[in-house]
Amino acid sequence: MEKNAITIEDIYAFCKRKGFVYPSSEIYGGLAGFWDFGPLGIELMNNIKKEWWNHFVQQKGNMVGIEASIISNPKIWKASGHTANFLDVAVTCKKCKKLSKIDKAELAYAKCPCGGEFDKASAKSLNMMLTTKVGPLEGDSTTTYLRPETAQGMFTNFKMVTETSRVKLPFGIAQIGKCFRNEIAPRDFLFRSREFTIGEFEFFIHPNEFKCNLLNKAHSNLKIRLLNAETQEKNRQDLKETTIEKMLKEKRLDEWHAYWLAEQILFFKEIGIDTEKIKIREHMKGELSHYSSATFDLDYEYPFGSKEVAGIANRGQYDLSQHAKESNQKLDYFDEESKERIIPRVIEPTFGMERIFLMAIADAYVFDEKRQNIVLKIHPRLAPIKAAVFPIIKDEKFEKMAKGIISDLKKEFNTIYDGSGSIGRRYSRNDEAGTPFCITIDEDSQKKKDVTIRDRDTTKQIRVKIEDLKDVLRKLINKEIAFEKAGKIVETRVKES
Repeated sequence: MEKNAITIEDIYAFCKRKGFVYPSSEIYGGLAGFWDFGPLGIELMNNIKKEWWNHFVQQKGNMVGIEASIISNPKIWKASGHTANFLDVAVTCKKCKKLSKIDKAELAYAKCPCGGEFDKASAKSLNMMLTTKVGPLEGDSTTTYLRPETAQGMFTNFKMVTETSRVKLPFGIAQIGKCFRNEIAPRDFLFRSREFTIGEFEFFIHPNEFKCNLLNKAHSNLKIRLLNAETQEKNRQDLKETTIEKMLKEKRLDEWHAYWLAEQILFFKEIGIDTEKIKIREHMKGELSHYSSATFDLDYEYPFGSKEVAGIANRGQYDLSQHAKESNQKLDYFDEESKERIIPRVIEPTFGMERIFLMAIADAYVFDEKRQNIVLKIHPRLAPIKAAVFPIIKDEKFEKMAKGIISDLKKEFNTIYDGSGSIGRRYSRNDEAGTPFCITIDEDSQKKKDVTIRDRDTTKQIRVKIEDLKDVLRKLINKEIAFEKAGKIVETRVKES
């Protein structure tokens, strides 16, 4: 099996077998659109969130974070437009009779995955928000919603954040959190679920400021594969090789929009994703959300097609203006430089965290013909387990040394002890789990106080002093040093199959 031959069914089976993801409540038959993360899966998901937060919040000097509640006053969703506009079209296929979800703009030409035509007469608009009741007594309870997005919490907390955090325009408010949508047809494993996690931020800018002082050559010269709006309007899918700078010259977006689009791509590069598999799709005017003047999707080439993993929208002043109007509260901002009260405009980058999870696994999944096992070549910083430590033979002295090393490494890295089976089988298990480095205690370790480190991707091995191990491992995980230069290269001593 080659890397590009995998199917979504292969990935699902792999994730379930290795303990990444399980169907929720499977002993009762499960529930469509809901998933549980297993021991490896929760580590990977937490690492994705950590890298996202580090890149977009901690490394930036103009970002703060919040965590808003999942349930809020239902008036929020009236003000945001979700009550009236958060609709999907449910339509039945004439051939397979299955119910599918499509966008309104696609109704005229879309076809079912089976190749059949949709029965347009059966099309119904359905609101995607999941309702719930707050209050124990039926007569006194309030009907509200499980949030379908995290964005509104950032807008409704805008005033409190500006009053308590001493932030100045331009600045952003970020959060990562659970969201819920009553999907008509959950499908493609984690890709389209009813419960999912969004990482996004609202970046607030003076309405008259269009020059971005953070936009540099690294952003402007970034090469991208663009599916522009005019090509789609001709019912074509031809991609155009372009750059962020050329998109600016074509006035497809403003500088702040361009900067954050570039940062999204750079983030994917940073976590080891093959960005050649990512295209930027410009929304056509007819499909723009009610709040957006310009939107771009970042689509990844999943095993089931090129689909959205992230997006970025120019929301303008829509949300703050709407919430000010509906709440009768002032949500304007006093700008010190211009000495005026203004409603900031907003650029919103959004990421589906489960979709990043799925992308990371699909991108890293390789069947190694030589080893005859799956190797998950995931970036070391994302890897659920950073290192596995095992003695080459079962002996009390070797095991004691291995557990002492683990005890020290665990203070900084998620490290495991693996003492069962042949060395080759242990390597294979950890290859599949995505463990980048296997540390072996052998006969020389007792005498020389050193260990062997094996690299997952190349199977090369080096020897490193135990006293230097933590520092070397840290540099390898962060890719601050090439593996061959991190220690003394040694010949492979054991057969890996």
